[in-house]
Amino acid sequence: MEFGHFIRPFEREMLALSNAPHRGGLVRANGFFFMMVHKNYSGDYKADCRRFELENGLRDYVGFMTAADVRKVLSISRVRSVEAYITAGVTNPAIAGEVPPPWKPGTINIALVINEGLTVGAMANAIMTATEAKTYTLLRLGYNATGTTSDSIGVFAYPGEKEWAGTATELGISIGKAVRKALEESLRKWEKTRS
Repeated sequence: MEFGHFIRPFEREMLALSNAPHRGGLVRANGFFFMMVHKNYSGDYKADCRRFELENGLRDYVGFMTAADVRKVLSISRVRSVEAYITAGVTNPAIAGEVPPPWKPGTINIALVINEGLTVGAMANAIMTATEAKTYTLLRLGYNATGTTSDSIGVFAYPGEKEWAGTATELGISIGKAVRKALEESLRKWEKTRS
């Protein structure tokens, strides 16, 4: 299997808040990547992400993983200062608060690049808004799920003073629109890979 990946460098360092497998948490980042792995992947994800970074000449990147074919499912949407990069695979849909079905590989990765100066609190608020947009999109498209059992999300922004990114703000509206558009497009692409 030939693997497809996606690498997004930043023009200058950004603050990152994520649950990504590689350099998750609150860190400074020079970019991010989506790394494709085999659908039966059971390797050492920390070592494999470090190796990916080294092999591609990257330093201080945040790394996401997926078994979906990145070249076929990646969707990008831009709304004002927000860029949403999404890869979707929903073979393991789940509903928050319910016991999930037996595990299968499948992940929705969301990376938001916000070209504004945000507080860490606003970045957390952006994650909330993006998650609401993700769940709404899944339900509207007929998926009986709030996500998958292995979803990842990352927000990248410049350190700054903007404090809010909720649904009542212009930034939050941009986040919601960007996530909804890119996720719907990625899901449509993913469905085509299964037929």
